[in-house]
Amino acid sequence: MCDMNGKTEKKKRFAEGMCFSKMFWIFLFGCIFGAYWEEILNLVVHYHFHHELVWQLRRGVIWGPLSPVYGMGAVIMIGLLGRKKRPDWQTILYGALLGGGFEYLISFLQETFLGTVSWDYTNEFLNINGRTTIPFAIVWGLLALALIKIFYPAISSIIESLPVTFGKFVTRVLVVLVAFDFVISWGALVRQLFRHNGFPPITIVGEFFDTHFPDEVLKESYTNMVVIEVDK
Repeated sequence: MCDMNGKTEKKKRFAEGMCFSKMFWIFLFGCIFGAYWEEILNLVVHYHFHHELVWQLRRGVIWGPLSPVYGMGAVIMIGLLGRKKRPDWQTILYGALLGGGFEYLISFLQETFLGTVSWDYTNEFLNINGRTTIPFAIVWGLLALALIKIFYPAISSIIESLPVTFGKFVTRVLVVLVAFDFVISWGALVRQLFRHNGFPPITIVGEFFDTHFPDEVLKESYTNMVVIEVDK
């Protein structure tokens, strides 16, 4: 397309570069991929040991197939490793360090601030304080390589192909919905911690969470989450 002076004008595309909109969509894709990856993996493992097909939800929020750990992992790896080309072995190494470190950090924060654990690798080979393992870190590294080399270029192209106006509108709507989901989900988990420590609700917010999101409801969403029992 040319302007009045004959100069070529670059057509504006949606979410070019590593902007917020692009990273949000990457986060969303990572969340969805992670949820279904965990569920399929659990299905295969359960069938291998028990010879029965059992589909169990594995997600990090109350509504929707979203696993924020994978979403944040995808954003971190692309943001730190996707800006310049490097040898594959470096991408695998850095991806392993980032993935294993992030998994360890999330496990520590969850146990410290929510009083729960969603994975425990204490009995696994080469585990690090039961929060991650060397073999799993290597898997993170391989996933980082696949993400940088294969998935990110394809997903980025799809995102940028969206019409600009449509892309902006849908992104804003999804940001609001996902943010609401996260606030309610993590608010319910914080209130669960207070319940298990013997603190009754003192505000309408606490009463809301106790009424609508008791332990039984949270267990249906967070099927692999275990509450750490406290001494009373």
